[in-house]
Amino acid sequence: MTDLFGGHPETTTLSDSEVQFLDTTLRDGEQAPGVSLTPTEKAEIATKLDGAGVSVIEAGSACTGAGERETIDRVTSLGLDATVTSFARGVQRDIDLALDCGVDGVNLVVPASDRHIEGKVETTRESVIETTVELTEYATDHGLWVEVLGEDGSRADLDFLEQLMERAFEAGADRGCYCDTVGHATPDRTLSVVSRLAALGPMSTHTHDDLGLAVTNALVSVAAGADLIHATVNGIGERAGNVALEEVAIALEHGYDVETIDTAALYDLAQTVAGSTDVPLAPNKAVVGENAFTHESGIHTDGTLKDEAMYEPYPPELVGRERRLVLGKHAGRAGVRAGLEEHGIDVTDEELGTIVDRVKAIGDRGRRVTDADLLTIAEEVQGRDTDRRVELRDLTAASGGPTPTASARLAVDGEERVASGVGSGPVDAAVSAVRDALAIDATLESYHVDAITGGTDALVTVEVEVSHNDRSVTVTASDADITRASVVAMVDAFDRLLSTTTPLPIAND
Repeated sequence: MTDLFGGHPETTTLSDSEVQFLDTTLRDGEQAPGVSLTPTEKAEIATKLDGAGVSVIEAGSACTGAGERETIDRVTSLGLDATVTSFARGVQRDIDLALDCGVDGVNLVVPASDRHIEGKVETTRESVIETTVELTEYATDHGLWVEVLGEDGSRADLDFLEQLMERAFEAGADRGCYCDTVGHATPDRTLSVVSRLAALGPMSTHTHDDLGLAVTNALVSVAAGADLIHATVNGIGERAGNVALEEVAIALEHGYDVETIDTAALYDLAQTVAGSTDVPLAPNKAVVGENAFTHESGIHTDGTLKDEAMYEPYPPELVGRERRLVLGKHAGRAGVRAGLEEHGIDVTDEELGTIVDRVKAIGDRGRRVTDADLLTIAEEVQGRDTDRRVELRDLTAASGGPTPTASARLAVDGEERVASGVGSGPVDAAVSAVRDALAIDATLESYHVDAITGGTDALVTVEVEVSHNDRSVTVTASDADITRASVVAMVDAFDRLLSTTTPLPIAND
């Protein structure tokens, strides 16, 4: 392990680099436990990756099976600008299967470390080189773009890895790839290996996050001469995941003024992948996490209101986000006043002080203060009576049959409206019924089941964020019935959204 440290080779200044991405969300990302993407989901993600300007999209592994080949064929038929590739092992059949899917190229993966050569494949170094040369020539003869990946390259003998890549380039490979397959390498090791490999020809880098060094190793690879970074959206992948596309893109653009893709598309991409994979984003996830541009602390909120860059490294719009000021136990006067002004409510200094105290009291009980909470507090402090415009009168939902159904009876400005809906479950059906009854063009931005108490009489707390035009509100509701809690929260949100809307944006069909 002595070669992990010591003198550094010469590096390229990152700000002078030209970098592109190979996205492997649809292949390596899908190998995360429990993740399985449908052809439609893969097509949607691929289309958004292409729209963001990703250069190469690894659509899957044609050797996996007929279903995977159907999916890859679906992606190749989209007419994307990106180069679409398939993962291929070191056997000719994998290349033939990839050709049948109409891909532009293959990511040819061959063993590089002795652990893989001898222990997994049970072959020799000489045989690996011979096979790599034959398959590279075969693939290029069939018009494919070829990238040769030395699997477990970060633990390979560097002299052998260099020889393997040199012979691959001689055979016609378009590029080689340094693979830190198990997230083993330090930045020193990455710099040492990639520097030598990049001297042979175009070099990619494929880093995993097992040591929490995936982004660092990707940037070091670029400094060492790599110009194509393998990444996945949200960093999904096996074990601790691959390097996150959004994190590297922003690190390069914000830190070094290196433009790679359309960063404004990153948040939408993140949400799409999180929804398709059922792998939710951690609130503190860099770039795309819920808290990345959310401020609660009174000091931070006050500073942000005075100068948007005070507590943010870059504007949220850069990655397709919006800044959020939320209220809780750390709230200050400036943040509370801003929250009230957002809903068109003016308060005196004395009223503001009372409202802040009550907001903090709610936060001290461990609760998030929603928009509805704030507006209710303001109404009580100011002694205002606000008539509800939307009330839930009755709700029925059934899920025993093949299609869950629900009906809702609402009072809208005193007028009774009844509607029914169907959905993927009773909650979805009930929400559809409410939407139909109101005929309002509103968007459910988020839906969370925040807390479930124990016991057979468990209470479920549902939090929804709903937007209409340029306004949004967040409301919570609790009930023993999750369907009723969801609908009550939605109705309360609609009531708050419509409380100052003129003219009334709802009408009978």
